[in-house]
Amino acid sequence: MKHTSHPTSQTSDWYEHAFDLARGIAAYTQSPLIEGVAKVIAKHPEAHIANAFNHKQVACKVWARDTLLSVAGSSYARIAILGGWYGILGAMLLEDARFNVAAVDSFDIDPDVETVARTLNYAFPEKFRAVTADMYAIDYTTLGADLVINTSCEHIADLRSWLDRIPAGTRVLLQSNDYFSEPTHINCVASVEEFTKQAALSTIEFAGALPTKRYTRFMLIGTV
Repeated sequence: MKHTSHPTSQTSDWYEHAFDLARGIAAYTQSPLIEGVAKVIAKHPEAHIANAFNHKQVACKVWARDTLLSVAGSSYARIAILGGWYGILGAMLLEDARFNVAAVDSFDIDPDVETVARTLNYAFPEKFRAVTADMYAIDYTTLGADLVINTSCEHIADLRSWLDRIPAGTRVLLQSNDYFSEPTHINCVASVEEFTKQAALSTIEFAGALPTKRYTRFMLIGTV
């Protein structure tokens, strides 16, 4: 007979410790984002928040945020984030006092992440919106975003066909990578030069690479 373990108690203890740790760090840092992480741990134990907030994910988002500030400025009327997942990048932008962001729309095709993203961004109820939507079905003209962010371009089969849906002159921040061995990555690029050619933006304000242990992440900021 196969032995089946029952780790319910251990799992419960882990979540309790993680919740206490996150709340303690939030109290120390006064960060709404970290307080949001604590709330997600408490309310959505099924969420993969540890994966979404791992050091590589955070480093890539910090790179995006800080580079955006230095090359494109701090004031945005509406930021649309595609593939927003749990809304971490939105929270990073909204809680950063260096930025003046009136609204963030976080879009994701997975309906299970919408309530988690709202919990994470509990501190910004008037500014943050989580929406379940296919990025190809969004009316970008009506949306009226002055910045469109997509940090998962390796998941888009035809990047340029998606970019053509965004009004000309709109600023975009795009990230991709060379992590070809990941099965879900259907459109990786080998270099920032290849990424630049693939996106074919009208203007380029920034093009760069961020090496990590397993892959290199590439980023473009410019206008479609």
